[in-house]
Amino acid sequence: MNRNLILVVDDDSSLRRVMKMQLEEAGYEVAMAGDGAQAREAIEQKRPKLVITDLRMPVSDGMDLLGYVREERLETTVIMMTAFATVETAVQAMKDGAYDYVTKPIDYEALTLAVHRAMERQNLLDEVRTLRSALDQKYGFENIVGRSKPLLRVLEMASRVAQHDSTVLIGGETGTGKELLARAVHHNSRRRSKPFITINCGAIPKELLESELFGYTRGAFSGAYAPKPGKIEAADGGTLFLDEVGELPLDMQVKLLRLLQNGEIDKIGAAETRVVDVRVIAATHRDLKAMVEDEAFREDLYYRLAVVPLVLPPLRERRDDIPDLAQHLFRGLKERHGLAGLRMSPAVVSALMHYRWPGNIRELENVLERMVVLSSREELTAADLPPEIGPPPAATRADEFMRELPDEGISLENIERELLVRALDKFGWNQTKAARYLDISRRTLIYRMEKHGLAREGDAA
Repeated sequence: MNRNLILVVDDDSSLRRVMKMQLEEAGYEVAMAGDGAQAREAIEQKRPKLVITDLRMPVSDGMDLLGYVREERLETTVIMMTAFATVETAVQAMKDGAYDYVTKPIDYEALTLAVHRAMERQNLLDEVRTLRSALDQKYGFENIVGRSKPLLRVLEMASRVAQHDSTVLIGGETGTGKELLARAVHHNSRRRSKPFITINCGAIPKELLESELFGYTRGAFSGAYAPKPGKIEAADGGTLFLDEVGELPLDMQVKLLRLLQNGEIDKIGAAETRVVDVRVIAATHRDLKAMVEDEAFREDLYYRLAVVPLVLPPLRERRDDIPDLAQHLFRGLKERHGLAGLRMSPAVVSALMHYRWPGNIRELENVLERMVVLSSREELTAADLPPEIGPPPAATRADEFMRELPDEGISLENIERELLVRALDKFGWNQTKAARYLDISRRTLIYRMEKHGLAREGDAA
């Protein structure tokens, strides 16, 4: 779009020329068209920021042109000119999307004022579109990095439910990106222009949780000198994200259930119930079903929350995503710390792929940031890796470990036993470290130790 171009549309060529001169004197660039058909062609080619069109023209009139702009959802503002200055024509033009209208004969001072106002409005709309585009880049589903099947299945479900107001329960281990997914659901919903309010149910002391969620009136308790809206009120019309909802005390669970059932809240100290329009997205790293069985979480609330359950897979179950995810985080960290020339070696990526990542994406980002800020070279290498990650496991260097198979054959059982013993010896029989070194779980290590009858000398039989 030409940020300063105005298209003047009128079948009177002398009027077009006078208007062009007046608007150019006011600092604008002006193009001209003799009817609606010519105007459409000019709009497609030149993308004017503002169109000033006559209402009545013989071939295709101003209302036709206004309809074209609206139907094509063009990012331009329309001012209508009319010699028929009746309320009916002006109101109809405004209803159909015109920003303003001016009457003939043209008062050029009034026209210039209307153009200035229209341009200010269009500039504001352009800024909103720019901000929205930036939000799309940050919170679109396509910007959640990863192409593994477990992740794509979750994103497909999330994109479908985003179009509806159903309550969503996001499960997954700590650090898997539950809040990012919740924001993407909100941003791709019809509530995207309304607030997205977050509250961490486990981070607020129990005695303050009710006032934070529901708010209070003036004089509700000692120290309540002024009314305070709660998080739920702040989210009215938008989305309330309840992070770590499994930490909610049972008395708060009852109040949340009422919100989900009836859309009602009771502020502390209020005599009347308030109705709110809020979509709830909840998240937890805990097993809420098990908590229901233990009577630590209300069953009726669980089913109200889990209308659409989404479970984000841990990073160890989507190892194929680690290279792209690491590079994505690495680029952001380089920009944040002003280290645009820093590189990351393939050996680092290989090591990252073979670590189990108990802290998931959050841990990966923290590890990369530590490496970036502490590096003194132009490239991150295996030497920069934290001790708990170390170089790529030996299993990735099978050609170095076993250069040639003997002709007489080998015993797989004996090799497995020898590898277990060497790994355990290497780490002083620390099972956790040995299991990590062998890229297996500790439970698998213990099973194989029992299978081979392995126990450190002095350990109980």
